[in-house]
Amino acid sequence: MLKISVVLILVALGRCRVLAGKVNKHKPWIETSYHGVIAENSDTVLLDPPLVALDKDAPVPFAGEICAFKIHGQEAPFEAVVLNRTSGEGVLRAKSPIDCEMQKEYTFVIQAYDCGAPPSGADWKKSHKAVVHIQVDDVNEFAPAFREPAYHATVTEGRIYDSILQVEAWDQDCSPQYSQICNYDIITPDTPFAIDRNGNIRNTERLSFDKQQRYKILVTAFDCGQKRATESAVVRIDVKPVCKPGWEGWNKRVDYEPGTGSKQLFPKMHLETCDSPLSAVRATVELQTSHIGKGCDRETYSEKSLQKLCGAESGSTDLLPAPSASTNWTASLVTDSGRDSDLIFRFDGRQAANVPDWVVPQNLTDQFTIATWMKHGPSLGPRAEKETLLCNSDKTEMNRHHYSLYVHHCRLVFLLRRDFTQVDTFRPAEFHWRLEQICDQEWHYYVINVEFPLVTLYVDGVTYEPYLVTDDWPIHPSKIDVQLTVGACWQGGEVTTPRFTQYFRGSLSGLTIRPGKIETQKVISCLQACKEGLDINSLESLGRGIKFHFNPAQSILVMEGDDLDSINVALTKVSYINSRQFPTPGIRRLRISTSVQCFGEDTCISIPDIEAVVMVLPPSEPRITIAGAERLTQPAADLRSPAGLALFQDLRIISTVTKSDAAAHSPGHRPGVMEILHNLDYCDVLVIGEELDPERESLYVPRTALLGKHLDATNSTSGISIYGVDSMSHYEQAIRQVRYRNWRPASLQERKFCVTCSELNGRYTSNEFNLEVSVLHSSGVSHMEHVNHMAVQSQYMRAVHHPVVVHSLNSVHSSGTPPVATVVIVMCIAALVVIVVLGIYRIHTAHQDSSKSEEADGKDADVDWDESAVTITVNPMENIKESPTAGEEAAEEEEEEEEEEEDEEDDGLEDDITSMESEDSDDEDVGARRGTREGKSKGRLEWDTTLP
Repeated sequence: MLKISVVLILVALGRCRVLAGKVNKHKPWIETSYHGVIAENSDTVLLDPPLVALDKDAPVPFAGEICAFKIHGQEAPFEAVVLNRTSGEGVLRAKSPIDCEMQKEYTFVIQAYDCGAPPSGADWKKSHKAVVHIQVDDVNEFAPAFREPAYHATVTEGRIYDSILQVEAWDQDCSPQYSQICNYDIITPDTPFAIDRNGNIRNTERLSFDKQQRYKILVTAFDCGQKRATESAVVRIDVKPVCKPGWEGWNKRVDYEPGTGSKQLFPKMHLETCDSPLSAVRATVELQTSHIGKGCDRETYSEKSLQKLCGAESGSTDLLPAPSASTNWTASLVTDSGRDSDLIFRFDGRQAANVPDWVVPQNLTDQFTIATWMKHGPSLGPRAEKETLLCNSDKTEMNRHHYSLYVHHCRLVFLLRRDFTQVDTFRPAEFHWRLEQICDQEWHYYVINVEFPLVTLYVDGVTYEPYLVTDDWPIHPSKIDVQLTVGACWQGGEVTTPRFTQYFRGSLSGLTIRPGKIETQKVISCLQACKEGLDINSLESLGRGIKFHFNPAQSILVMEGDDLDSINVALTKVSYINSRQFPTPGIRRLRISTSVQCFGEDTCISIPDIEAVVMVLPPSEPRITIAGAERLTQPAADLRSPAGLALFQDLRIISTVTKSDAAAHSPGHRPGVMEILHNLDYCDVLVIGEELDPERESLYVPRTALLGKHLDATNSTSGISIYGVDSMSHYEQAIRQVRYRNWRPASLQERKFCVTCSELNGRYTSNEFNLEVSVLHSSGVSHMEHVNHMAVQSQYMRAVHHPVVVHSLNSVHSSGTPPVATVVIVMCIAALVVIVVLGIYRIHTAHQDSSKSEEADGKDADVDWDESAVTITVNPMENIKESPTAGEEAAEEEEEEEEEEEDEEDDGLEDDITSMESEDSDDEDVGARRGTREGKSKGRLEWDTTLP
């Protein structure tokens, strides 16, 4: 029995082991992470979620129970305790006091363990690892403390400071709530100071050195838990007498003499800071020139001359030229040309001008340019109508605008409606720009470049794209004429009486349109460039820490630096420059505004603005003089030649100025007068008297004379205008090649011409140089109607041709004798010689009554000898080279012998005449041939040999 009992017990124990192994088959389970909070100086941790472990083996004893929690990882000052083995509840607590200032957070890993198999607890199982993050809550245990026990500052009387100084406190607590300083307070009562939350102390009223020279105030601090500092800070503020910071050592007026280049404006200027330490200085120098010309001193040449000077392509049309006989459509407009000869048209809402059809470009093509200077004021209100600068509209019947440029509510609008024949689709038609320059009452240069469908606007050389583009249908073709108008738009249809509408209010100058081409950026910049501005002498001498910037017009200069001495040196380098040879005189105002910064502060001292003026002195006005031969006598044949007659071969243009400086007294010049070189912008060669008749005469300059020069020329019945900005020598060369041609000069006795030149579009003009051209007609045919027939020369006499008179005229003119008297003297001598020769000839023929009469019957039928009346009929215009008869040869031999005797008696006169004839032999030949032709057309002349 005993053995059986033992066996049964062993079997039971084996079964228990097997059963226990089968019961503890699950691991305990806990959350994957826990977040806990513990207040410093306490031991209880509040976990979220609570620390609970579960086991699926429950309610099996041991296997379903939680026996322990274990912490792994860093040496955390915490322990986990099981509160209830069955429910698995536990608690986390600190093993020692926790100090937030030492460590604010803790992170570690925890695991749960079950009780395993009874009774020894073997075969226990553990859960997965869970991360525990614990944050330590701060306790406001520390009071704020100031970093410095005492503070000191010095202020200048009479100023209000944004911040005199800054006090700073700190707190040892670890949390933002208790470690941050939330407020400062001044404990001392009735003080003229205040402090903000950042500890900046400022004065609330202007301090006076005479009233109180030092202030002592106590300041305390509070943290965000409203715990006050245990000790207050002492702040001492000293008041010093007022010091006026600002620029010193500058002159209110700087005189600028034209032609001196760049002149320093502030050679001795420096900034007084009153011992205030500065971290940065910014100085702005502004040159105010809005009252000069069109915003500044620019070249005042005509628009055509400026375009040629800047390299613009030819072909532009000036729609607002100076009023003249040929450009009379601007005569009714109000002009303001008193500013340095700058042509400005002012529109007040009542003036406009129709441009003649012959001026208007007929085909603008897809590429063209419209340019103008404009000065326009503010808009007249929301109901203000459009203000049209340029408009091309129907002349009659309809009111269609083909293209126009107008201003509306401070917007610039360009309208371009293509013809239906060019495009037949919905295309861009209106281009809008909204710019502040349009209504700022200042001059600006506007250029519209059209490369349809793209349109670009340039304002003072800066590109602007339209903010709005609207489309429209093209205009249907019609036979209605169009009208181009400046200053308004022409409404020729849909009204009872055609009239102007949409008047412009403002000022315009240099309005041009160029079809077929667009203007380049380089040319646009050149056309609007200012010739005066600010400059810096010797950029290399500026310190490395100096930054400077110019605006495009060089009227504003900004300098920045962090070193006061460098700024002072840099400002002394600022200068004024005017590159015009003859600048516009007058005042240019200067303004210097300065802002400074101190260390740790936005601004500290205040620097007052200073104002000065640059006085541009009047330039020495040049006296342009044109000189040369004032009389010219030429045969008519020279006028008929294909090349014509060169009128001004010895013309010279000089310019002089009067200088009071003794240094100007150079050798070869009169005291105080010196010759200078400068450009001209046009010279006019005009006819005096009747205008040119294109049917028989012309005045022109060969195109080759303008090659290689910045010159061009236009012709009219009044004369020639040579224009373009170029040197006086180039103008001389061009004018010397001006030629006059007359292919029917028979009735022309003389022609008078006048030459005038200009610089700066008429600001300086030359004298009027007059030239009188006398026309010589060979063989004296033109004089026979007015002189006695005894003055007619014999066929066999050696003719004294008119080139002799030319030589005499020049000789007498050079010696001062009046030219008319010279002509009379020469004619009298010639008449005397002719009378003597005729007398000898008549005596000789009287002794040959019988023999000569028979011979005369067989001679030329054109020569008649009548014995009764002794009448001789000869042709004085007969060509000398014709073969004479035998009787005529004998008479000629006797005549030559008697002429030689006469020549010996009057040897001096004949030698003089012969020498003159040899000097102009070519003209004699031409005159002789011309005389022969005219003589044959006039018929024979009769000589009556009957003695009175």
